[in-house]
Amino acid sequence: MSFFKADTWFDVFKHLTLIAALGGALVLGFFYVYLPLTTHHGETIVVPKITGMNAADLTNYLGERKLSYFVDDSSYAPGVRAFTVLTQEPAPGEKVKQDRKIYLSVAMRRPPVIKMPKLTDGSVKNAQLILQSYDLQIGQIKLVPNVAQNAVLRQLSQGRDIAPGAPIAKGSRIDLEVGDGLGNTEFAVPSLLGMPEDEARTLLAGQHLEVGEVFKQAADNGQTPGTVVRQRPVAALGALIRTGQLVDLWVAE
Repeated sequence: MSFFKADTWFDVFKHLTLIAALGGALVLGFFYVYLPLTTHHGETIVVPKITGMNAADLTNYLGERKLSYFVDDSSYAPGVRAFTVLTQEPAPGEKVKQDRKIYLSVAMRRPPVIKMPKLTDGSVKNAQLILQSYDLQIGQIKLVPNVAQNAVLRQLSQGRDIAPGAPIAKGSRIDLEVGDGLGNTEFAVPSLLGMPEDEARTLLAGQHLEVGEVFKQAADNGQTPGTVVRQRPVAALGALIRTGQLVDLWVAE
């Protein structure tokens, strides 16, 4: 037992050195031997692609690869079978440790029911954006006679009007009736001959007609510059025009 005696300062130093060496060996052994053995340090698994697979098949598929999964979200995807994996995290190809959980989003069996948005009185372009934001499909767009060009007049589901706020399943098709800007009222073509151009434009606007092309031509004898000397269609007896149609003008200069 003389080795453990500390009769001299050298013996004390020797014992302290031995204790330090044993402590260092334990620390190194813990970090470089024990931890690697218990945590599989340095071992990684490449995450496989599981989007498109059915969630019911994942237990065995991922278990064989020493991975697991957790469904943390679900959403409705038109045309996709229920419980199909839509997204995954981590992404395919990433390297992870053994027993890492793959977080999934899967397709719902039935679409959620939402409130139908209001599309009428707005433009057809705005209606399309709203439908997309609500995950509703854009169905048939039918043009009907109406002076409100490109304005949504009716919103329909399966051939029937659907009111704003009514329940509807996500993914449903919504048909729209949209004004063609013409209307269906016919009346006699107004005569614009001899009118100053600005008055002719005012008259056309008041009758919900549009100014088409405007041609300038040299004034003949008796014609006042700035006045309408010809129009198309002409204001002949029995000539009719519909709301929203174009009228071309020839103006003397």
